[in-house]
This record gives sequence, C-alpha cells and structure tokens, in this order.
Amino acid sequence: RIMIKIIFDRDTWQEIFGSIRKNKLRTIITVIGVLWGIFIYIALSGAAKGLDNGFERQFEDVAINSMFAWAQRTSVPYKGFKTGRSLQLKLEDATILQNQIPSIEFIAPRNAKGVFGGSEGATIVHQQKSGKYPIYGDFPIFTKIASKKIYDGGRFINDNDILLDRKVCVIGEQTQKELFQKNDDPIGKFIRIDNIYFQVIGVHKYVPGGGFEGEGDVFIPFSTYRKLYNTGDEVDWFSIAAYDDADVVKTEEDVKAVLKKTHQVHPDDERAFGTFNLGEIFNRIIGFSKGMTFLSLIVGIATIIAGVIGIGNILLISVKERTKELGVRRALGATPREVRLQIIMESVFLTLIAGIFGIVLGAFVLFGIDMATQNLSDFPYTNPTVPIPFVIGALVIMVVLGTLIGLIPAQRAVSIKPIDALREE
Repeated sequence: RIMIKIIFDRDTWQEIFGSIRKNKLRTIITVIGVLWGIFIYIALSGAAKGLDNGFERQFEDVAINSMFAWAQRTSVPYKGFKTGRSLQLKLEDATILQNQIPSIEFIAPRNAKGVFGGSEGATIVHQQKSGKYPIYGDFPIFTKIASKKIYDGGRFINDNDILLDRKVCVIGEQTQKELFQKNDDPIGKFIRIDNIYFQVIGVHKYVPGGGFEGEGDVFIPFSTYRKLYNTGDEVDWFSIAAYDDADVVKTEEDVKAVLKKTHQVHPDDERAFGTFNLGEIFNRIIGFSKGMTFLSLIVGIATIIAGVIGIGNILLISVKERTKELGVRRALGATPREVRLQIIMESVFLTLIAGIFGIVLGAFVLFGIDMATQNLSDFPYTNPTVPIPFVIGALVIMVVLGTLIGLIPAQRAVSIKPIDALREE
C-alpha cells in the first residue's frame, strides 16, 4: 500500500522532476549511456535477425540439410586400378546410399545437359522459334529436396511419367517468353526437344538457391531422358536431403565413404567424389547470426550496466545536495521506507525512460535499414526486427538494474539523521 501510494503520489513525482531539472545536463549525459546500450542491442540483434531472415528466404524452397554428390577421377591407386580412373555414378547407387545411411531422408538421381559448360543444351523448337536450353532428367522426389513453383494450370513430373516414359516436359519462364507468343498458354502444347516431340505440362518459376537451375531450364522424366540420350543407368549427380535433426557433415562423410566402397576407391582418396554441402553452409550462416545476436546482447548489457552505474552516481550526488531537504522530510514524519522508495523510483524512472528512447531509436534505424534493403535481390537480407519478448526482456533487465543501483543512494539517503541534515549548510 505504501509503495502504491508513493508511486501515484503527485508530490513524489514533483520532487523527482525537480531533482532532474536541477541537474539537466548531468542527467542527460548519464541517461545517454543507458540509451546507447539498449540502442546497440536493438540495432545489432535486429540486423543479425535480418541476415537470418534473408538466408531463410533464400533457401526456403530448398531442404536445409541438403547436399550434392558427383563422381570425378581417382587420385590414389587401389586394388589394381591406376590413378586417374574416371568414375561414373549409377542409378543403383541411390538405393545403396538410402539403405546404408539412415540419416538420408530423400535422394534424387539427376542427369543434365548444358549445365556445367561441358556440353551444349538441348535444341528446343516451337513453330518458327528455337533456342538452346539446359535440360534435366528428374524424378518426382526431387521436389522434396528443392521445391518447384509451378504456375497455375500446370504440374511437375509425376510417377506415372517415369513409369510410362512419357514425353512430357516442364519449361521455364524464359523458355516460354522466347518460344511462345505473349498470350499463348504453353500448357498442352508440343515442342521439339532435339527433334523429339514433347508435351508441355507445366511452367516453373525460377527460384534462386535451388542448386544449378536457371529460369530457362527444361525438366523431363529421368526415364525419358536416358532413352533420349542413351545414358542407361548413368547418373550425373545426386541431390540428397538429410533429416532435419541429422548431422549434415557426418552424412556427407558417410555418402563419400559408401560411394568409395561401392566403386572400389581407396578410403583416403579425397578427389574421387565431389560434394557440395548446402546444409553445412546454411548452419554456418545461422551460427554467425546467433553469434551476432549474442555479441549484441553482451555489448548492449555491458553498456547498459555502465549507464546505470552512471545514474547511480548521479543520484548519490543528488542525495548529497539534497541532504537538508531529506532531513526536513524525515523530521516531518517521512519514514525510511518512503525515502528509500522515492530514490529507487527516480533511478528506475531515468533507466526506463532511457531504455524506451533507445528502443524507439533502434526501431527507427531498423526501419530505415528495412526500407533500404527491400529491393535487394542479390543479397540475402530482409525484415530486420527484434522479437517482442526480447524487447520486453531488455526493459525488465533495465528495471531490475535501475532498482538495484538505486538501492545505494537510497540507503545513503536513509542513513542521514534528521538532526545532522538540519545542521547542513
């Protein structure tokens, strides 16, 4: 009751504001220390969150724990085979990997033409227009690893397409623009891919971060691809997705080890199979973002503590300057608890005001960063924000620190004896 009475007492607030007015410059300079601390925390943690959001958006259509694996040449002789032996992945390798590595959730064998610069793309013709475009042979399971956004009215390759070796294809936005008229719906139309007619079943929207793909790519069933180009059971590379809770680095090592054993490659040969671990890169980015957030927390709290200590020093000086005033209040019947609460309230008030201004300033800076980075397509950054619980937590910490630091000048004020205070000049 006493606390509530003091908090809502008009005289208490008049004394607090009166004390602040007497030491305006000193109070402002000290409060800036707390303001700067919370500002640094909000700005840095918000900026780190923006980077985190940007990479999540960049990889939103790709399995987080995904990787690619392909065959190269051996660099170590083994079991009678010479160095430099050219290796070739096979379709059955996918089954072996899936069975022997429990952490693999999905594996998609893939073939392609015109992707890595070693060969030209497929010649595609529609009416009087033609061009060369990269072409992929895929299984439907590939969309479990890197989803494909297909425009309304179309679809991606399905299991029946594979089973029946259908001559169907999914073309890209660029392919549609270059081979079809502006208002001509390509769904259901026929195009010639290397002199073989294929029916268009979908148009895919290009999504960055999905691997090697571009906006002009054409996808056909894996079974049709190998008949079209006589590749048999050969596979150019595997797209692999591990379970979300799996160790993606360990999975990558396991994939290499199983492939080496299957293709009789020396266990220490590091060049025989190449891999690109997208999951490892993603985890490093997330780790960097978390490190930035933690750093902002440490720097922010350290600066806040320094500022709060400054507020405590100001209140100590204020108590010394108000010795006679406090003595009069004690002589008129003010209890030690009332005097203590007033000093603590002043400390909490200054800390809280500084914190609110710091949060507002940090929010304006993050808003400016957000506006400046909205149209960036080549840099993964979006929506730099600080979660509300973090902001509330920071304010609670500031109130607690303000209370604790206020206890020192409050105890100093309570220790003043009325008779000694009245003699003070």
